[in-house]
Amino acid sequence: MSLSSSLTWRRLPSHRAWLGAETGRLLEFGRGARVEQGFGWLDAAGTLDPRQPLQLWITTRMTYVFALGHLLGIPGCGPLADHGLRAVEETFEDREHGGWFAEVSGDGPLHTRKEAYSHAFVLLATASATIAARPGAQQLLDRAADVVERRFWSEAEGACAEARDRDWRESEAYRGANANMHMVEAFLAAADATGDPAWGHRALRVAERLIRDVAGAHDWRVVEHFDAAWTPLPDYNRERPRDRFRPFGVTPGHGLEWSRLLLHLHAALPSPPDWLVPAARGLFARAVDDGWQEPGGFVYTTDLGGRPVVSDRLHWVVAEEIGAAAALHEVTGGDDFERWYRTGWDFADAHLRDRRRGSWRHELDEQLQAQERTWTGKPDVYHALQATLLPRVPVTASLAGALRDDLLS
Repeated sequence: MSLSSSLTWRRLPSHRAWLGAETGRLLEFGRGARVEQGFGWLDAAGTLDPRQPLQLWITTRMTYVFALGHLLGIPGCGPLADHGLRAVEETFEDREHGGWFAEVSGDGPLHTRKEAYSHAFVLLATASATIAARPGAQQLLDRAADVVERRFWSEAEGACAEARDRDWRESEAYRGANANMHMVEAFLAAADATGDPAWGHRALRVAERLIRDVAGAHDWRVVEHFDAAWTPLPDYNRERPRDRFRPFGVTPGHGLEWSRLLLHLHAALPSPPDWLVPAARGLFARAVDDGWQEPGGFVYTTDLGGRPVVSDRLHWVVAEEIGAAAALHEVTGGDDFERWYRTGWDFADAHLRDRRRGSWRHELDEQLQAQERTWTGKPDVYHALQATLLPRVPVTASLAGALRDDLLS
């Protein structure tokens, strides 16, 4: 019997109830990250790690997930989203030059350059909180949108700069796919929050450059690193293969994430180009062919030929595989995507979900044992939480918009 003639997991009330319980479990774990000035870094046991400074990307991701929690009707999530918005404004914002600092301590910013990666999550968080009708979110979204549009977006390049100095005079001579990928996610949420179609068109420009033109020419492997002229840098960070945000080589997890984002983009545009869905399929197929390795799980990175470089299994890659498989199955009906959806959840349940201490183990070694060679602790519920929500809503521009429109069934 083919899978298409049997029950799809996502349509089973029992599976959807299980997903809802996992959503609640992850949000409960995330509540422990609240500190006076934002949201902190949680260790493997779910307690705050005092060695870690406050990170803008953590505070904004947690603001985003609690905005989603509020839209789900889970008590206490709205005030936590509000707390995150206050932290964005009071802890991280540069009131002299605009924008937001990436890292702060009790004495102020630890470095002053402004990063596209963390600004993408400011835009995502404020757009989602605006969709959730949280007080003050719209005004903060307006500021975030202005900073991103004026300081990072390049109409000539059809993409975003990577980083600027504090007063915005100097731009880093590097362009990265990671920050631009998260800008696409944020642009789609901004389009949902504002109704301004320009954000969707910007998202398409980024996808055309990085996926249609570059990944399409590299057998659907996502090239991550470029110079300021968008020439690929194939040896970038060869000496730092475990870098958390700019690792050497190809990151299969980003191929999976891009696969899903192309489907959200397809749903968001009034006249989507016909290359988006085939590209989503190509990215997914390449990522699972290169990334899934015995005895299971996805390697962190490969080289441009698909050979593993860092074989650690990071939790967020499985979470993105689950979301991409769910979206591709909905859009195409392909049995392979249902199989991969089930495979992803079976792996996560067996090896990543930490029933005793909460959340998901963030990193496994080649024998699928928990370790901390790349990441420490459990600072992030963003990826895992989305994996519990994406299978329960149609493919639309943004998760927050889908929940606002009561599409969770």
